[in-house]
Amino acid sequence: MYAGIKRRDGTMFGDTTLFQFRALFGFQIEVRSSIIFLALIWMFASIGGGSQALFYSLVTFGILFVSIVLHELGHAWACKVQGIPVREVVVYGGGGYCLPGRAMSRREDEFVTAMGPAVTWALWAILSLIAPMTSGFLAYVLHTAAFLNLFLGIFNLMPVLPLDGGRLFRLVLLRFMRPQPATRIAGGVGLVVSAAWALWVLMALFGGGFFFLLFIPDFARHLQMLRHGH
Repeated sequence: MYAGIKRRDGTMFGDTTLFQFRALFGFQIEVRSSIIFLALIWMFASIGGGSQALFYSLVTFGILFVSIVLHELGHAWACKVQGIPVREVVVYGGGGYCLPGRAMSRREDEFVTAMGPAVTWALWAILSLIAPMTSGFLAYVLHTAAFLNLFLGIFNLMPVLPLDGGRLFRLVLLRFMRPQPATRIAGGVGLVVSAAWALWVLMALFGGGFFFLLFIPDFARHLQMLRHGH
């Protein structure tokens, strides 16, 4: 699961459904309207570079979109093989998420959470091996896809919610300690990462990197975890 502030009805900041399509394993992918905002920001970076720069920017955005879809399908597939219903799979301006249809045991949760990053890292490994064997436009696509999946793989494993890394960190702690101290530690680490992320965003703004504004760490959730241990 990539970044996202999810309301109880499953929408992000009032996002509406832009379109839907059926993907691998028969899962319905819902694309929210905020993806347009992400696309516009992505295109803004190519202003001044001419039509060729715009074209390659569109191609890169398409690769990013497909990478996020495949990541979320990893989560959905892990639900399916364990008999867990999937309520929805969503891609939006801040990334994407897969919402299971019922509560999961810790082991089920571990597998479902880990399969998204596993897909991303597998894509990076496979594409990195294939890309040097190609040339021209195909080489550009494969090298770019490998780099984006490497970046997403590292980014998504940060120990902060709502990223997979934040959830996996707590699940690993639960293997060695009781739920309350594990949750407090995960909350405290998440607060530190959230503060560091806020500083990074400020620096990125001065450098034109406002893309990072699309991810918002769940500061309130981490504070609750630290204070109350749940």
